[in-house]
Parts: sequence; C-alpha cells; structure tokens
Amino acid sequence: MADTRTYHEQTRIDQTIRLREVLKTLPPFAKDYFRAIEPKSSARTRINYAYDIRVFFHFLMENNPVYKNYTIEQFQVDDLEKLEPVDIEEYMEYLKVYTKDNELITNSEKGLARKMSALRSFYNYYYKHQVITKNPTLLVDMPKLHEKAIIRLDTDEVSMLLDYVENCGSQLSGQALTYYHKTRERDLAILTLLLGTGIRVSECVGLDLTDVDFKNNGITVTRKGGNQMVVYFGDEVADALINYIEGDRKATTPLSGHENALFLSTQKKRMGVQAVENMVKKYSRQVTPNKKITPHKLRSTYGTSLYKETGDIYLVADVLGHKDVNTTKKHYAAIDENRRRQAASAVKLRES
Repeated sequence: MADTRTYHEQTRIDQTIRLREVLKTLPPFAKDYFRAIEPKSSARTRINYAYDIRVFFHFLMENNPVYKNYTIEQFQVDDLEKLEPVDIEEYMEYLKVYTKDNELITNSEKGLARKMSALRSFYNYYYKHQVITKNPTLLVDMPKLHEKAIIRLDTDEVSMLLDYVENCGSQLSGQALTYYHKTRERDLAILTLLLGTGIRVSECVGLDLTDVDFKNNGITVTRKGGNQMVVYFGDEVADALINYIEGDRKATTPLSGHENALFLSTQKKRMGVQAVENMVKKYSRQVTPNKKITPHKLRSTYGTSLYKETGDIYLVADVLGHKDVNTTKKHYAAIDENRRRQAASAVKLRES
C-alpha cells in the first residue's frame, strides 16, 4: 500500500521520533516538562529546548564539584533547587565559549538568550507545579539582546538578483553551466515566490503541486503550528511558477514518495531547507556581496515592500503569518530607511 502521508505529516513524525531520542539523553524527570509544553509548542521548538537543557546538565557534570561523578540518569528534580543564582550566572558565562566533542562552541547574543530562556522555562514548570520551592533563574538577569539592523534587498537589488538568475548562464561554462541549465527555471521560480509572497523557507519546501491554484493565484501553505492559509501572489510569481511547472517539473520523474513535491532537487527528491538556503546564498553573493542574504532576508524584503506600499501593519502581520502584530511592528514599522538617509544631507557643516 502506497504511503499517503503529506510532507508535513511525515515531518511531524520524524521530529517526534527525534525528540524521543534526545529525551533519552536527559534526566528521566525532564519528560514531564516536555509533555506539558507539547500543546503550545512545535516539535522543532521542543527539540531545540531539549538540546539546550542537555547543555546545562553537561555543564554541571563538567564544572560543578557536586555533580562531577554524576551520570545524566542520576539527576533528580530536587537537584534544581540545590543550585544558587551564582551557579546560573556561571552557566551563562560558560555558554559564551565551551567545548563539545573537541569542538569549540560559541553562542551569539541570540543563541545565549535562547538557551537561558529554555532553562528558565524548564525551571518555571517545576516551580509553578510546586515540585521545587526555589527558582534561582528568577534571580538572574537574562542576557540583553541588542537591536541589529534588518538586512534586506533594495528594490533595484531585487531586480538585479532575478535578472542574474535569468541570464548568468553566459558567464558559466562546463559542469557549472550544465547544472545551471538543469536548475534555472526551478531557482527562478523559488526566488520569485519567496520575494513575491514572503513565505518561510520551510513553507516553501513543503509545497505540493496541488497547493498551487492558478485560477485564484494562491498557494496553500502550512504555517508554524500546522495551520493552513492561502497566500496570494501576483502575475510575476504566476509566470515563474507556470514556466517551471510546465517545463522542467513536468519533464522530471520524481523518486517514489516525492511525486507530489513542487520543488525537486537534481536527485529528483523534494528539496530541503538547506538546499534552498544554499541556492539563495549562491546567487545573492554574486549580486550583493556585502549583504548576507538568506531566505529569511527575502521574507524581510517582501514584508518591508508590502508595508511601504500599503501602510497596513495588520495586513503585513496576517500575510507573513505572525501571531503577534508587535513582532511585525518591531521589524517593519520602524523609521523609514529613506527618511533616515535624508538626515545625511539635512545638516550642513560648512556654508557653500
């Protein structure tokens, strides 16, 4: 009997199995926490939290004399309240640079904040349920996140990128040219879709042929948390998708299990997130070498353009699938960059 699971169903199954494997490397009592947060978190989030919390227990075994001879199974829930705020502060310092399997690991501000957030959430569960009577994480300031400039493509750079993908074959030869001809229609369709709808890369690779509706110019995407939504696209996106679907996609016979996938790799399998990220990086560094462009930056580019054209932050939040409009405001309703550029010529240092 043929497997009829969708990409998203299979992904959830794979992530659930992976989470169970990671939980085997944590203290047995940790399962209660992960079971409790299951209804309000994705499997991917729980996997990341499990890895982050595992780092904490490894830190204790490596650096705290009390737990020097412990194995992970020996930890009990009351060990959590035996720690003092200074232990949590030492852990936060440890996270900046540490060694794992002879590999040096560093954490950016964002990575440090995520690991500390995971630990605080872990502690909060047992404290709230009165399993422990002390929560030292509440007495430690969480790391501060500094605002970073949002990187996106300017309007002319969007045109340059798409033009480059369309025409860069004249600059290639040999194996690179052969590969380019095999993937040109697909890559142009993906880039045009990402720039023209703002969907996430995970949503893009999860698309099936049946998710594309040319009658209404819409695609059905599965958002974070599993909710489905129709995102509409313009004629430029429609043209690129039709060109790919009626061309290279129709001419390719996918491997078993990948028949429904919209975007296929050269191995005739559904493309993965990493493959799309590498493709975006490959083209963008030729056009905008001073900007690190990722699929998420293409999403930011779309969100910025949509906000500038409509001025409707709630529309931008809805189309991008943001659950909290404040997230959207933070990124897209800041001072207009063009106005900021006007400041450069507004103040005269010398009279002409």
